[in-house]
Amino acid sequence: MEVDIAGTGLDAGRMQRIAAHLDEHYVSKGKIAGAEVAVGRRGKVAYHASLGLRDRERNVPVGDDTIFRIYSMTKPLTSIALMQLFERGLFQLDDPVSRFYPSWKRHQVWISGEGDSMVTEPAHRGITFRDLLSHTSGLTYGGLLMGMEVHPIDRIYQANKIRSVGVNASMDDFMEKLSTVPLRFQPGTAYQYSLATDACGALVEKISGQPFAEYLQEHIIGPVGMVDTSFQVPADKAHRFAANYQRNADKTTTLLDDPATSSYLREPAFVSGGGGLVGTVADYTRFCEMLVRGGEIDGHRIIGPRTLHLMRENHLPGGKDLAAHDVELLTLYGYAGVGFGLGFASTIDQTTTGTLAKHDYYWGGAASTVFWIDPVEQMWVVFATQLMPSSSFDFRGQLRSLVYSAIVD
Repeated sequence: MEVDIAGTGLDAGRMQRIAAHLDEHYVSKGKIAGAEVAVGRRGKVAYHASLGLRDRERNVPVGDDTIFRIYSMTKPLTSIALMQLFERGLFQLDDPVSRFYPSWKRHQVWISGEGDSMVTEPAHRGITFRDLLSHTSGLTYGGLLMGMEVHPIDRIYQANKIRSVGVNASMDDFMEKLSTVPLRFQPGTAYQYSLATDACGALVEKISGQPFAEYLQEHIIGPVGMVDTSFQVPADKAHRFAANYQRNADKTTTLLDDPATSSYLREPAFVSGGGGLVGTVADYTRFCEMLVRGGEIDGHRIIGPRTLHLMRENHLPGGKDLAAHDVELLTLYGYAGVGFGLGFASTIDQTTTGTLAKHDYYWGGAASTVFWIDPVEQMWVVFATQLMPSSSFDFRGQLRSLVYSAIVD
């Protein structure tokens, strides 16, 4: 990436603190193998640094072309894909998903118990598109998230092999299985991070009539210029793929996914709109620049600016923050003063969050990748490493302090 800090209003000396901080506190201490970070403001890449190793076992350094697992940073692309179809008038946010999957009319809602003694009640209303996009549907992640307590509902997901790793499933099969599992709560009443965005990917496929991966390539990945972003690492790029590590209870790190044998080298059994993509930092900066510009890049209009504004508004029940809703994910991350829109989290109370960010919207991935957009500051930040779980370190919080304190105009 070509870096030019002139005219960005960022102090060059202060920006150099970013790599120094990451190296001193993380890379040199072996807490992460390596990392890459980029910052853009006012249409320019103002800062970029690569440090450490992308493959510790083979002593391969992080390069500008390193391919990372971006996991849940797939979700914003999927959400925008679905909202493109909203812009075409093919559904409304409060339409029930059962318009396209009639079996979703029969959802039950968990009340208490488990197994044969589980008590449920009928859903008061059907799950809507808004519910899926804002994770207020009552679906769960089926116990797939590291560090999360397995709920009785999650055991039903596991017994029915809903999105189990390596299990082949069509989008329709996936959606039919989801229709049979009780919801954690009544739709639209709480927040639960879940497989909802995978369901959004299935809806993109169903409504557009085009395979989800092809739709994403044609309507977002290709036009934005994300040349290394896909659901599979092709053979000619495998040497650029990073290793993925796990932080253990004793604070050591061990290899979790070897890039030489990773399942990402093969066609995926299920195309996950919630977390299946790999890509480079350079690719994701293109996506972020498109968002900063209000949905357009290099003459390609990806999403309308008013649609994007709606997506980053807080859609949580009662307009409250994430911390007001009793869900397990919040025990790891807190999220006081943070709302959630249609595919993104957003700062809704700067004082409560205690950060320098005021207008940002963002998300991250399971291997500790993060990004955020600040449309008022005309700024984006993308950070990538490969360490699970993502709750190991607060990279986003630290980077916010480092980046925003470097704005001098």
